Amino acid sequence: MAQFTGKVWLLGDDIDTDIIIPTEYLALPTVDDMKQYAFSPLRPELAGQIRPGDIIVAGKNFGCGSSREQAPEIIKHLGVACVIAKSYARIFFRNAINNGLLLIECPLHDDLQEGEEITVFPGEKILAGGKSYPISPLPQNLLDILEAGGLVKAMQKRNGLL
Repeated sequence: MAQFTGKVWLLGDDIDTDIIIPTEYLALPTVDDMKQYAFSPLRPELAGQIRPGDIIVAGKNFGCGSSREQAPEIIKHLGVACVIAKSYARIFFRNAINNGLLLIECPLHDDLQEGEEITVFPGEKILAGGKSYPISPLPQNLLDILEAGGLVKAMQKRNGLL
């Protein structure tokens, strides 16, 4: 995966899937219809401010709560390049990878200001505020899924359907 630079949006600890997309919006017909309500219980204006290539940086336990697949799918549809958090709920982590959304575990949250730009070198490091933060590489099977754009596309590619 190639390096990228994006604007940071800071969120705190324990951002659950009900904050990412509240239950009442799950009945909307498409993810594009739902995405405008992302993070609305916490910051109603946030979904409208996020631009393609932006980066969400959060504290610990991002994606906790229910296992709804729409949560990482909506973040991806907002154009978020990746989410960086101190830790993730495991089922959210896998749902995100399966939807082609890059997640990085790194304790970066406390060192950043919202709006600053950071550069991510996937599997290597993050450059922020003149500092370098090492990050662990993902296993190759997860990288293959991300590079294909999600699990379904990865399986189609693997089986010669793409």
